[in-house]
Amino acid sequence: MARKTSDYYKSNPEAAARRRKQQRKYNKTTKGLKIRTAANKLNRKLGTYGNGDGKDASHTGKNTGKLETPSTNRRRPRTGKKYA
Repeated sequence: MARKTSDYYKSNPEAAARRRKQQRKYNKTTKGLKIRTAANKLNRKLGTYGNGDGKDASHTGKNTGKLETPSTNRRRPRTGKKYA
């Protein structure tokens, strides 16, 4: 499985720096903060927050989820009204 985005940022440090700068700014917005706090809340609820088990919360619905590896979670295609 190709990691195009990862490979691109590894070979273009200036672009990676721009992306990190943009991401830091986004994470401070109301929307970014809400997404991050919801993810942390679910991780705590599932008992995986900060325990080093390598698992992540897969958001299957509002305030619901299951534990799985981050790579499996990110492998799934994005769905929703915006992507339909």
